[in-house]
Amino acid sequence: MRIEKEQLLLYAVTDRHWLKEGETLDGPVEQALQGGATLIQIREKELDEASFEKEAERLQDLCRNYKVPFIVNDNVELAVRIGADGVHVGQEDMEAGQVRRLIGPDRILGVSAQTVEEALLAEAAGADYLGVGAVFPTGSKDDAIEVPHEVLREICRAVSIPVVAIGGITYENIPELSGSGIAGISVISAIFGQEDIGEATKRLKERVEQTL
Repeated sequence: MRIEKEQLLLYAVTDRHWLKEGETLDGPVEQALQGGATLIQIREKELDEASFEKEAERLQDLCRNYKVPFIVNDNVELAVRIGADGVHVGQEDMEAGQVRRLIGPDRILGVSAQTVEEALLAEAAGADYLGVGAVFPTGSKDDAIEVPHEVLREICRAVSIPVVAIGGITYENIPELSGSGIAGISVISAIFGQEDIGEATKRLKERVEQTL
């Protein structure tokens, strides 16, 4: 499958930091899907490979039930092995053209970009969408570089593929992204750090639809 712009409207990225003791990601992810998340990315920095694979397969099954794309962060080999819908890589990860060769023409390729130059290179290398940020200060990624909103607008104008804003996005600050040209937002704590994940997802989606 290839990505449709509307599938990027509310892009939820997992983080086991928010799990309660003994809880797995299945429950929170299903609540996000019920609330209207349009894409799920598994981002896993702590699990060993075997556990990561099992977890990814479970979440992939959930996403298929809800007909929502399932993306693996960074781990290209795992994404190919389990037949995930796609993979997302950062600038410090494998080069986008090499990733495209490994995953083939039919899987989704997302690439992080902070500048117009990075965005154009990623598009030329076969990226289907870009993740641009951090558009606000964020605690989810220690090394996140802030991208001014003017640069976000310039990237959206420079490329023909859809752009997702990432980093520090909350229900309150979504309206600040109005007019930027983005296709949607990518969040972690604004969904998975909330008491009622389903309701938080629903409210976020409505807010994004109003803003864009």
